[in-house]
Amino acid sequence: MTFMKYGLTGAIAGLAVSATALLANPYAEYEGTTLIVNFPAHPHYNAAIKALPEFTKQTGIEVEVDQLPYLKMRERQTLELAQDEGEYDLISYVVFSKADYVYADQLENLAKFFMNPKLADPSYDADDLIDGYVQNIGVAGGTKGYLPGPTGSLFGIPFGSETSVLAYRKDIFEKHGIAEPETYEQLLDAACAIPELEPGMGGMASRAASGHQASHAFLLHLAPLGGRVFDDAWNPIINNAAGVEAANALKTIVDCGPEGSLSFGPSEAANAFSNGDAAMFLDSIAFMPGFENPERSSVVGKVGYAMHPMGVRRGSQTGGFGIGIPKNAENKEAAFLLMQWLTSKEGDLMVAMNGGNPSRFSTYQDAGLNEKYPFSATFGEALKYADPDWRPIIPVWGKINADIGTTMSKVLTEGLDIQEALDGVAERTRAVMDEAGYYTWQ
Repeated sequence: MTFMKYGLTGAIAGLAVSATALLANPYAEYEGTTLIVNFPAHPHYNAAIKALPEFTKQTGIEVEVDQLPYLKMRERQTLELAQDEGEYDLISYVVFSKADYVYADQLENLAKFFMNPKLADPSYDADDLIDGYVQNIGVAGGTKGYLPGPTGSLFGIPFGSETSVLAYRKDIFEKHGIAEPETYEQLLDAACAIPELEPGMGGMASRAASGHQASHAFLLHLAPLGGRVFDDAWNPIINNAAGVEAANALKTIVDCGPEGSLSFGPSEAANAFSNGDAAMFLDSIAFMPGFENPERSSVVGKVGYAMHPMGVRRGSQTGGFGIGIPKNAENKEAAFLLMQWLTSKEGDLMVAMNGGNPSRFSTYQDAGLNEKYPFSATFGEALKYADPDWRPIIPVWGKINADIGTTMSKVLTEGLDIQEALDGVAERTRAVMDEAGYYTWQ
């Protein structure tokens, strides 16, 4: 396995640590430690990697990064976390892996680290962490098993977490007198008006590829339009009127989208917007800094940013990545120090200034960040409506998510009747939940 290495030279490892140094420097005991971390190939983590030399400069702890595409990262972690002794000291995990890893007892509960006065920085200010992200990414064992509550515990810290915002072409909208979409009705009207007004340009670039991407795109609209996958008793309600409306919204968006939309994942959709092939992009904030990068974007200075449009309520998505410590890690305490540093106020701002996604409210309020990325204020406002329950992060979600994704793909590509399609998903989902024991106590 080949890793990228970020840190000081091996000379630090040979430094003697005196008792005085230990008292003066909380990192002194760990100087010379080399951590191996597993990060995804993702804009946020590209930004984080740029900050690692500063971490090593301050702490003497070296870091080697194994960076993989996130689906391959999940495959690698599935193998690695099952070993008695693991290769990784710190991992990034995508949100829907949280339930699997916690349920399999493969992540450390972070309480013992935050309880340790030698490790826990008293200035960390956990209250400043974006609560919707913490609930979605980090907590398990509370309400519904995957949300906070009296029985919940913290297993990860949001790092590269995301919510959804709307990017749109200000110049195109102004040219044709189209208002910034604030509602779903306005969004869908604009999506299908643009191709008529601007031949060759799609209305909105969206995920639509079969599997996870089509499921994600459908769920992106389900929550603000008033829907859920389950009711509070785990009965599937994905096939109710809100579900049908969300599926119709996605089909309208894809039908009026740029050429090739049916095969788009998030990167392809973002590229279509960056290249000027679409007038709107509704997805993760992770892609927004790229729209203002003249080396990668042809729409620099032409983009407006708005909150996720309102359906029957505000409900932007929460997702992306967190970082956790594997149960089989070798250097858990040093890994916690890295986790704490990266998500501290200093580390979070440093990563954000490099183009990463803030994990803290205070970062979004930073004047320097807002000067460099003027859309930050909009993102901070959108986070007030970030919905940690827009999809259920339960151990059987992978199977249900795959079914939603393949079924929605048939709706988009084969014209499968939407009500019939969602009825089928609901029936199969009930069978999955029954087999998993969710109706045992009913």
